[in-house]
Amino acid sequence: MSDHIAYALLVYTALQIFVTIGALKAHGGSLLPYFALVVLVVAIIPACRRFESRWNRLTDEQAHDPALAPYYRRDRLALWLLAIGLPFALTALFKGLALAFPR
Repeated sequence: MSDHIAYALLVYTALQIFVTIGALKAHGGSLLPYFALVVLVVAIIPACRRFESRWNRLTDEQAHDPALAPYYRRDRLALWLLAIGLPFALTALFKGLALAFPR
């Protein structure tokens, strides 16, 4: 799980920077995108720590238990959905707010 979390954080941060910041810069200069970037990077770390703590406390025998495989897949899928989906959801939110409250 640690490898998935590390790669998911890299993907999340890259998407956050390029998708969200790029879309918001098109609407004019503001510090809000940068503030949102910092807040969301800080917010995603505790969520990732929760995923990892769930799997780090298992022994090697427990980690190889086939009964836990569906839970591992579920957590891995949720992690990647958050890492990839959250930057796009945030971009849609900010674009919607920009349309609702034009300057």
